[in-house]
Amino acid sequence: MREFEGDYVLADNVWDETVWVWRQTEAPRGCKVEIVEGLITVAPLSSVAHNGVAGRVQRRLHDVVPEEWGVYQRLPLAVPGRLGLFESDLAVVPEALLRAGDEQLILASKAELVGEIVSAATATNDRIHKLAGYAQAGVPLYLLIDSLAPGGPTVTLYGEPKGDVYRVLSAAKFGDPLRLPAPFDLTIDTSEFPES
Repeated sequence: MREFEGDYVLADNVWDETVWVWRQTEAPRGCKVEIVEGLITVAPLSSVAHNGVAGRVQRRLHDVVPEEWGVYQRLPLAVPGRLGLFESDLAVVPEALLRAGDEQLILASKAELVGEIVSAATATNDRIHKLAGYAQAGVPLYLLIDSLAPGGPTVTLYGEPKGDVYRVLSAAKFGDPLRLPAPFDLTIDTSEFPES
């Protein structure tokens, strides 16, 4: 990798170059800075309701994950094959991965479950690009909490990734329970979710 006068880098591949630019990107505190399909995107602060949903699901997951796993919000997960670096709303990964150092990116393929909470700013990315990226990475379960879904607020659990496609394992309207399979064996009470 060659850096030119501190302003730009020329890397051996597009992924390394894009990650370098991502690391240099300044955005207001709290904003999500991600790489989606090779483009660096900045999304505004999440709403209070968004954070409330993430917190509720995170608390429920903490009750059932093995001790060596952690449940994290806003953890950057790398999907180099799709030129993606997603700051997930929720991710369940082995805690040992976080001890590897600040500069190391965590591969999405190491996650057991990833959850995204749709906002107006992230809807297309969460429903299409991240869905395909997490599937390609082989993340076993993708939980999409979508209060803005065209048919009404829904929670969809995707699984059995093949290529860049998931199969819908289950879906529930807000207010109905949604069951996560093993290794979680957890029912999420969606009646607590605000409808934006």
